[in-house]
Formats: sequence, structure tokens, C-alpha cells
Amino acid sequence: MDIRRIQDADLENKKVLLRVDFNVAVENGKVKESFKIAAAKETLDYLLNKNCKVAMITHLGRPDGQVDSKFSVRQIAGDVEDILATGITFVSDCIGEKVKEALEHMVGGALLLENVRFYAGDESNDVEFAKQLAENFDVFVQDAFSVSHRDQASVTGVAKILPSCAGFRMLEEIHEMTIIKEHPVSPAVAIIGGAKIETKIPVIKFFEEKYDHILVGGKIANEALDQNIEFSDKVVLPVDFVDDRLDIGPETVEKFKAIIASAKTIAWNGPTGKFEDEKYAKSSNEILEAVIASGAFVLVGGGETLEILEKNHAMDDISFVSTGGGAMLDFLAGNAMPGIEALSRG
Repeated sequence: MDIRRIQDADLENKKVLLRVDFNVAVENGKVKESFKIAAAKETLDYLLNKNCKVAMITHLGRPDGQVDSKFSVRQIAGDVEDILATGITFVSDCIGEKVKEALEHMVGGALLLENVRFYAGDESNDVEFAKQLAENFDVFVQDAFSVSHRDQASVTGVAKILPSCAGFRMLEEIHEMTIIKEHPVSPAVAIIGGAKIETKIPVIKFFEEKYDHILVGGKIANEALDQNIEFSDKVVLPVDFVDDRLDIGPETVEKFKAIIASAKTIAWNGPTGKFEDEKYAKSSNEILEAVIASGAFVLVGGGETLEILEKNHAMDDISFVSTGGGAMLDFLAGNAMPGIEALSRG
């Protein structure tokens, strides 16, 4: 697919609406994970160097179309400023006069708009709401791969109204995902964990076609076993567990590690146990060590998997860390990616 790229766009002195994904875990008013915010820095800096007036728009949590202070983007504004090393002005709305006035009066830095999902029109992709999002801007830049599997006003709706293009992070994600999907170096190993087996079956089926081994852990392994789901011999399910199947057992871990050791390509999405409880994080931590030691090209995605990396200070040990969880799975499974398709030249 031929995507409109930020480096080809006419941006000088433009007012730019930049879709980012700052939907991060927040505890006591502080951001617990910085990676998804830092991922926007290259695109933001590029736009500021083009003398653009930039307003970043994101969702945070699940406010269900209602204004709710516990989901306000205001609480992360200070951390965003520190992580992006850029002056940030928070705007208490994402449409209308407040945005217009903030753009008119801004001097340097960037705007951070209020949670777009305080409006129900975002998730329903309401055309009128998309027009309201777009009306104060000249250009739309999509840099949030992690929501590119969604057909929403702040993802696809605005892209159909304004001249639009993909930011640097978005382009990098598409490039790396395409390599993992279409040109994996063998032996290629996928590690799939987490929950909701129904969302993981399509991607497991994809990996069965292209990869040598698919290692399945986490809650989805329990679900697969309980439902007697049949897979090919490439899919390796656990043979033992810890406690009430809250983590895979030592025999399974050793089996997984032996397969990982010979891999040239590894794609990992989802923890292999209930990692938030340290007692059941053992398998995920050991698998991370094996993945790093393998020397393979490694792509990791999914919020929980990123938490494992951050807890182990291992972000820099991974070849490519994706901001996408569900988006990564949908891309690899060949599902529709409306946020990418909206940026197509064709």
C-alpha cells in the first residue's frame, strides 16, 4: 500500500492536528509507562521545525463518551512535557473555540487537547464530530499505529476531511510489521499470550502458515485447552502449570526456551502468566531473558508485554517494540486497518 508520508507533505507554517496514543497507565497522577509518549517525539520535533502550530489529540481510558475527570488528559500534561522535552499547553477541550483560541495565542511548544473520547462521536465515527475536530486545522498527521485498526473520527474521520499523512512512528511500525508478516527469517517463532482466545486465533492461524513454531501461554492457553481447539503441530501448548493455571510450569518454560534459542525471528504479544502478580511473572521473565539471549530479530507488542520489558529495563534489548497490541495482531492477521487505509494514495 502506498501511504502518504509526512516527509512529502506541505507542512511549513501549517496548523496541524497530530493523532497520538497517550493512552498510558496512570497512578497517583503520574505516568507509569513513558514509551508510547516518547514514540511521538520524532514526528512532533519535525513538525515544530517546520514552524507548525501542533495540537496533539489522544484518548485516555474508557470514559464512554462522558466527561470524567479521572480520564482527563490534564493529569499527564506535565509528564508529556518532560518526556517530549517540549513546552506543552493543555487545552480543556478538543473541538471548538477553546482550541481555536489556543492555536491563535500559542507561542512555541505544542498543545495537548482534552480526551477525544469525552465525546461519543469519536468511537462512533460521527461525521459532524470529525468536522468539528478538523475545522481549526490545515493538516492531519496520523502517528498512532496502536489505534489504526479502529474506524473512528480521530483516526479515519479527520483523515477524510483534511490533507493527511502518516507520521514517522506510523511509517516505522508499518515497515517493521510488514517484515515480520511477509519476510520472517527462519526459524521464526511467535509467542502469543494474554487473554481472549477468540481475538488470538486469527493471528495464530497466520503464524501457522508463515512461522516454524507458535508458543502459546497465558489465559488463552487455558482457553484453548478447555475448548479443545485443534491446531497444527507447529503450535506448542503448555504441558504443566503453576497453581490454578495462573502461570505456565517449569517443564513448559524449558520447552519454550529451547525453541527460542534457535530462532532467527521472534514476534511476541502477550504475557505467558498473570505477570502483574510477581509470583506468576516467572515464566514471562524467563522467556524475556531467552528472547534477548537468542540474538534473533525480535518484535514485541501489546501493553502488558511492554510492561514486562519496562519492569526488566529491557526496552533497549529488543529489536523493535511496537506501540500496538490489538493493532499488531490485526495487522499480522490480515484484518482491515482503517487508519492505514485512510492514508493511502489510492
